[in-house]
Amino acid sequence: MPRAESRHPSRDWTLPVCSALLYTLAFNLIFFIQELFLVVPKALTPGLRPTLFHNNHGWEGDHSLASLFQGTGALATLIVGLGCTLLLRRGHGGPALRLFLFWMAFAGIFMALPQVVIGAISPASDVGMAMEYLQLGTPARIALAMTTLIVMPLAALWLLRPLLSTAGDVRHDDSASPRVAFVFRAVTLPALVALVLVVPFRVPREWIEVLLLPVMVTIPAVVWMQAGAWLVAVDDGVRVAGTRRRWPIVWPLAAVSVLLLVFQVVLRPGVAF
Repeated sequence: MPRAESRHPSRDWTLPVCSALLYTLAFNLIFFIQELFLVVPKALTPGLRPTLFHNNHGWEGDHSLASLFQGTGALATLIVGLGCTLLLRRGHGGPALRLFLFWMAFAGIFMALPQVVIGAISPASDVGMAMEYLQLGTPARIALAMTTLIVMPLAALWLLRPLLSTAGDVRHDDSASPRVAFVFRAVTLPALVALVLVVPFRVPREWIEVLLLPVMVTIPAVVWMQAGAWLVAVDDGVRVAGTRRRWPIVWPLAAVSVLLLVFQVVLRPGVAF
């Protein structure tokens, strides 16, 4: 038997490293999509002159639609996240591609949903400004926030099932322990590492702004997924592969490096629209 297959899965460092790099890549791509779709509608609105940065956006001018367009970024990331989830659940592509789709879905969904809760509380937030434009009253805001808080853990469990289809070292049996270990190595540990890796993409900026969004997107959803690994039954449609594998490092690292250069060299000075 090849040595790579006899090694215990917990000793294989390639999965956590690959997953951390893929989440770093996905998080920043989703953040870029969010800011891009905050900028584009304003660029198409007479009187508004937006600028896209690596960690934010801004605009000059005034128009009544500007407040409404503060909600288009979260909407775009949610649509991308749902689209990636559907692709992931169809099971196409190799394990590394499916893991990347998982992180794109994860970042897209959980970058959008908390903003609804924050928007219901803070009218000055992006989604809060859109709610103000739509003249949503307090009951509607509370209903949206409560619904979102219910949806978020359900979304984590929804993503957990197709994630397990990438788990080449998880046995298809009644034990939860292999699933819990896989989720820790594929999601929880990489996500914590990625919180550090995303910092170079977001500086320079106030540290609370650098760290708050990644923590807000990552920690609650990771906790739900790690806990949910005990609950996902093997007879509910979860397909778990049966062979161990090594995960790619080179191309995820190259992709993260190129994206960092784009953020810090091209976007950091500002791109006017």
